[in-house]
Amino acid sequence: MVLTPGLAFACALPPSVILTLPTGHYITAAALTVALTALMGVAAHRLPMMEPRLVRERRLLLPGTLVSYLSFLIFLALVFVGLYGERDPMHNLMTLVFWTGVWIVVPLGSMLLGNLWRPLNPWAGPVRIARTLLGRTGGIGLERLGHWPAVAGYAGFVWFQMVSLYPDDPAVLAQVAVAYWGVIFVLAVLEGEDWLSQGEFLTVLFGFIAKVAPIWHETAGKRARLMRGWPGTQVLSMPPLSPSAVVFVSLALAALTFDGLAETFWWQALIGENPLEPTGRSAVMWENTGGLLAVWVLTLGLILGSIILGRRIGGGFQTGPVMLSFLAIAAGYHAAHYLVMLLTAGQYTLAALNDPLMTGDSWLGLPPFFVSFGFLTDPRVMPVIYGLQFAAILGAHLLAVLLGLKLAGQGARPLAHLPMTLLMVGYTVLGLWLLSTARSG
Repeated sequence: MVLTPGLAFACALPPSVILTLPTGHYITAAALTVALTALMGVAAHRLPMMEPRLVRERRLLLPGTLVSYLSFLIFLALVFVGLYGERDPMHNLMTLVFWTGVWIVVPLGSMLLGNLWRPLNPWAGPVRIARTLLGRTGGIGLERLGHWPAVAGYAGFVWFQMVSLYPDDPAVLAQVAVAYWGVIFVLAVLEGEDWLSQGEFLTVLFGFIAKVAPIWHETAGKRARLMRGWPGTQVLSMPPLSPSAVVFVSLALAALTFDGLAETFWWQALIGENPLEPTGRSAVMWENTGGLLAVWVLTLGLILGSIILGRRIGGGFQTGPVMLSFLAIAAGYHAAHYLVMLLTAGQYTLAALNDPLMTGDSWLGLPPFFVSFGFLTDPRVMPVIYGLQFAAILGAHLLAVLLGLKLAGQGARPLAHLPMTLLMVGYTVLGLWLLSTARSG
């Protein structure tokens, strides 16, 4: 089992189980649900109130600098393990903790409990300490670049994840991670810790995804406030997205789309590959690079085209505010796309954390267990997993429709919502088709 996210996902949905389900009926029902929700929302005189509520307020248990610095020390330990530990990615904590813990568990947790990455990121503490020691208080003007540094970092990461030859190799991953950490650390020391929220792609991505959480924390000084609200409540209080942030969100959507598309029989046939006799990543690097870029451009073009067309025929629909509604889709797609990888690679991660030195110890107190993928061919379990993925994608689009109705502006007439509704319906169909179609891997 290869632990790159795309391949793990591809192996996670055996056609022998999923293709026996009436997925066509599910997809049709989901498309109709999204369309009818938009229609009823436009016709309704009032939309549901989405107000934040204070649950309780307390002092911070641990200083943010301390938590971030401890996270940085753990990062260094993982880099050491990646460089000098077991080369098998299924037994090396560098690969397992990053691809399963950082890339899946943290964003999934953030969708439910608020931004978990904010205290855990390994830059804030070291940057704060370094700037204090150096006596730096100002910046060098990087804020003028907006989110473009994060766009560049995310684009490079997506290419590394989906196209490059060795994204699951522990040593390669460790080298890339430490190089990236070093670049971001230097820039943040020069500009200031706050720059991370617009210039570092993990901080930007996880921060955006966390805005759909029904529970979240707000910190002010040494106080923390626990808040609750309907999913997406935080999105409504966000400022309009800048052009660079719009491009970033489109990349997040395009990356998930292409990751699913690249393993379909349709894509394999398009680039001349036999899905039953794959030639490997090295033979299709140019094709996959071009495909990734094409999907990104197409995604951005369709979204902007729908917004502009809606504004021309019905007024309202400013790009920055309306684009915020797509944060819900980015979160839902991330959850659905990586759910099965969490259930498979997550077992290896637990086993490695329980016995990191492979000496038979039980650091987590777990009894000995064998990693099993048998549930992937169980006709009772896989429909439940598919149902969860279906719910994540459908729920994300319904939330995006609701947010879009609220963010369209007072001047938007009902007709203005037509292009965006058609796009939402099409995107729902595409996302569910990618979960349901035959794929290689």
